[in-house]
Order: sequence, then structure tokens, then C-alpha cells
Amino acid sequence: MTRRTVRLARVLSTALTAGTLLATAACAQDGGRETGASGLSASPAAARQQTESPTGSPTGSPSGTLSESGAETALITAADIEDDWTQVKDTEAENWHDSLLIGKVDVSDFVSAKTQAADCQRLMDSLFGDDLLGRPSGANALRGFTQDDSRLLYQVAAYDRTDVQDSLDWMAGLPQECDQFTMTENGEERTVQVTGTDVPSVGDAREAVRVSVRGPVDGTDATLTLDVAAVRVGDNAITVTAGGLDGDEHDSVESAVKLGTQRLQDVLAGKSPAASPSQFD
Repeated sequence: MTRRTVRLARVLSTALTAGTLLATAACAQDGGRETGASGLSASPAAARQQTESPTGSPTGSPSGTLSESGAETALITAADIEDDWTQVKDTEAENWHDSLLIGKVDVSDFVSAKTQAADCQRLMDSLFGDDLLGRPSGANALRGFTQDDSRLLYQVAAYDRTDVQDSLDWMAGLPQECDQFTMTENGEERTVQVTGTDVPSVGDAREAVRVSVRGPVDGTDATLTLDVAAVRVGDNAITVTAGGLDGDEHDSVESAVKLGTQRLQDVLAGKSPAASPSQFD
């Protein structure tokens, strides 16, 4: 992974500070929800695939209904993802938000202005709010990791199946609907690009996109790059969002998707998730 200069690291620090201030203001407008610093978080729809879970001892939810404890058990660890990630406290990860994701989408950028602009605004708002697939209808758990100036947020949650599949179908169209557009915040323009990316063929349905946001941070031009992937397993789903000013975290997202989906399938089958591969090194 290419690392930026110390100067750019300082830019990120400034961006995080700005994100904290803006997020605090948003808190007052969102029923008191606390927001923190930087929040990290497709290609055409891939063929659906069922994956068998390995055998193991009973645990979790044999009925296939995700419980709160099952959602926690299904979360990945730092050993499940590539590179040198460090797990953070859950309360810290819950407050990750990035000010570069805030802004009003410019409707004039689109041919089908009303529909396309709404889809792109939904994308940016959901990335900032960490609810890409909508609000969970049941159990929900998340875990965060940091690596230098990058962050990875991993979520496991239960949804209404129709709602979560609709969200995946929406994600599939984003590279075409939101190929490139601008948005404005406090008079400053930001350029956003959305491209499709590959994701392992796991779960019942899956989608992935890469979102790049370029704009000024304290007078310096910076680019925030996020790789985002979501996988549906029955009425449940995992969501992985990773990136930062350092850019490409695709390999880590792929690892999280592959091993995380298997963990969720094991939990839903009432089995103990297999130990992380690195534990056998």
C-alpha cells in the first residue's frame, strides 16, 4: 500500500478535526446523535451463491435468526483482514464520520436530474451515517480498525429481506447513476467519482463500489477514497467500508468479505466460526 507524505498525514488530521466540528453540528440536528471524526466505509449484480458452512460446535442462532450475541460473534477480528490493522474500541468506531462526505449534490450534473441526484445524495448521506443498507430491523453489531491514516468499519445486522435486497440493487446501479458529480458544502465544491469493483462470490447476493471524494481541506486539496462492499445472507447482511487519504484498501475489504461472510453463515447455522487463518501461521 502506498503511503503519503507526512504533510498529507497532517492534512488528514485537519480533515478529522473539521469532521468533528461539522459532525457535532449535525448532532444537534439529528436528535442528539453524537458524531466523531472520520468515518470510513459496485459492479453490476453478481450471480447469487449459497456457501456451505464448515462443521463446528453449536453456538449462535440454530434457527437462522440473528441474535445480538450472534451478531457480535459474527464480527471479524484484525486477524481476518490483510495488512496491519488494529482494532479500536466500539464506541470510537460508532463515532467515525468524515466531513468530506458532507454536501449537497449538484442536480445540474445529471441528465435524469431528480432521480440520479437523489440516488447520489442517498449514497453520500449513508456513507456519512454508516447506514448504507438502511436501518437494521433486528440485531446489529459493528467493529472498527485503523491502519496508519486509514480506517475500516465492519458491520453485521439483520434486515427485512426485501429492504436489504432493494439496497443491493440500488448499489448495483451507482457506478452508472453516479459516475461523476459535484457537491457543495459551505461554498466549497467537491468532486465525487463512483466506480464498480469486484467482490468475492459469497453469500446470497453482494455488491461493491469505490467512492473517491476530492476537495479542499483547510486550503489543501485532498482525496478521500473508500472501498465499500455489502453481502446478503438470508435476511442478514455484512457491510465493509475502508479507506482514507492513503487510498486503496481493496485487498483488506476482500478478505473481510470472504471470511466475514463465512463467520456469519456459521453463526446462523448454530456453529462456531472457524479460527482466523493467521492463527495457524
